[in-house]
Amino acid sequence: MIELKESDLDPSPFVQFERWFEEAKRQQPILPEAMTVATAALDGYVTTRVCLLKSFDRYGFVFFTNYLSRKSIHISENPRISLSFFWGGLERQVRIDGVAVKVSEEESDDYFATRPRGSQIGAWASTQSAVLVGGRGDLDARAAQLEATYRNQPVPRPPHWGGYRVIPTLIEFWQGREDRLHDRLVYRLRQPKDWTIERLSP
Repeated sequence: MIELKESDLDPSPFVQFERWFEEAKRQQPILPEAMTVATAALDGYVTTRVCLLKSFDRYGFVFFTNYLSRKSIHISENPRISLSFFWGGLERQVRIDGVAVKVSEEESDDYFATRPRGSQIGAWASTQSAVLVGGRGDLDARAAQLEATYRNQPVPRPPHWGGYRVIPTLIEFWQGREDRLHDRLVYRLRQPKDWTIERLSP
């Protein structure tokens, strides 16, 4: 029986996340970096979608997107955000609540340069979340035109595309147990770099 005890946890939630993430990559190799991203607009309207975690360190968790997308509009109105990872094969979840801030242009440039060329073209071609009035054909035509424009040269990063870093204030580690008596251990940020650990009732 798998259990999660306070004595199992590292004092740093980032080190603890790395431990679980590395195990998830070994045990669940298909998109272990997939996470649900929840945002809320000023009117309280909440939206969730799945994004991919691209990096993390003691400063936060980074993903990339179109800055004109619905999620980015929500973030500009209300930067409070929640991330959720679920690794079913391990019966584990991690929930991260925090504040999203844009990464530097240099960081966005560096990551964009590593993307497959098709994804780079797609970042220019797609007005993410907007209605495709002309249908799929218009999108494909824009992509073809951009491919021709940047033929035999690097594709630059669109100014409306880049990353967010989620700076956490709470990180919960959930371990499934029998009879739904799950283990839930939460790190709460009390002051900079000062995390306390609490156990929640399942």
